[in-house]
Amino acid sequence: MNTVVTARLRALSRAELLLFGRNRSAVLTALLMPLVLPVSVRPAMDQAGLKGIGLGTLTLTAAIGFSFLFAVYSSLVGAFVARREELVLKRLRTGELSDAEILTGTALPVLCLGLAQAVLLAVGCTVLLDAGAPRAPYLTLFGLVLGLLLSAVLAALTAAVTRTTESAQITAAPLVLVSMMGSGIAVPADVLPHRLAAVCELLPLSPAVRLVRAGWTGELSAFEALRAVATALAWTVVAVFAVRRWFRWEPRR
Repeated sequence: MNTVVTARLRALSRAELLLFGRNRSAVLTALLMPLVLPVSVRPAMDQAGLKGIGLGTLTLTAAIGFSFLFAVYSSLVGAFVARREELVLKRLRTGELSDAEILTGTALPVLCLGLAQAVLLAVGCTVLLDAGAPRAPYLTLFGLVLGLLLSAVLAALTAAVTRTTESAQITAAPLVLVSMMGSGIAVPADVLPHRLAAVCELLPLSPAVRLVRAGWTGELSAFEALRAVATALAWTVVAVFAVRRWFRWEPRR
């Protein structure tokens, strides 16, 4: 049975990869945004003067956070909506694939892209910006997995309230902007007022971004790391429930 499911997911992922590759704007956004945007926020990081945290670590955290937002989340919102509007999802549901398999197969190519991009960014920042070796690599791994997973689930949830492919960028914008400013991506959490930072820690992608950075700095205690993981898992469970309840498989008429 597992072999059959794997074969189905492989076939669906291959088809989705071909469709994704034909959308040049989506490919450029997914590939270039996580590379270009960290450079644009670098002056602010230079002026932040954070306690002993290197510029390489801050840039790496920002780059991986932007990968969550653009390579995975924004790309998948557009992909889910486009497949729904083209009746691809409806046709797939008439076959042997389960709903979970359809959504997973659609998301897999983009998730693999996000993971590969994160690895390349980590290597690049370590070599070029002297980010150094991670002090707690398991935290970065947890952050990557949770960030990629939650970005995909949130994309499916956002697609549920998106009417057309043209409006996908608009409906994705609120989470992108809030996460950029409050989750420690474009603005390091250390420079925010204490009370605001405490609230921003509860944003969906904040725990994943915090874990990614903590893997390099080793700044989190065991309790803080467990709390971040628990918060990310809670958001994931809530988002999965919402997707199961409200995801739309057919176009709105």
